[in-house]
Amino acid sequence: MAASKAFVEFLHDQLRSVGPIAVRRMFGGAGVYADGVMFALIADDTLYFKADEATRAEFAAEGLEAFTYATKNGRNSLTSFWRAPERLFDDADEMQAWARTAIGVARRAARAGGKRARKKAAS
Repeated sequence: MAASKAFVEFLHDQLRSVGPIAVRRMFGGAGVYADGVMFALIADDTLYFKADEATRAEFAAEGLEAFTYATKNGRNSLTSFWRAPERLFDDADEMQAWARTAIGVARRAARAGGKRARKKAAS
């Protein structure tokens, strides 16, 4: 699971108008962050956007799949990240639109996670 320097630079260029993004290496790949939330991940120079119940159908309708990785017992799927459509790499405006949607998903998840943590602490 690698994220090449050239691919990361290409994404920075494609997502310039989305706002400042940070790419942090992790587990051989990389997480892509905006405003402190991870909205995408890169594995083997493949981009996966954050998805939720409201957006997964868009990915599925395009025939895309959730991120999977190998484990000692086979493969595991991470349904919160789905492969970005290949056509986005030729259309910066559409890439940015999908990225903004993924950032919204990541923000909602972060808020929900904070609410769960506060609720658990109160009990």
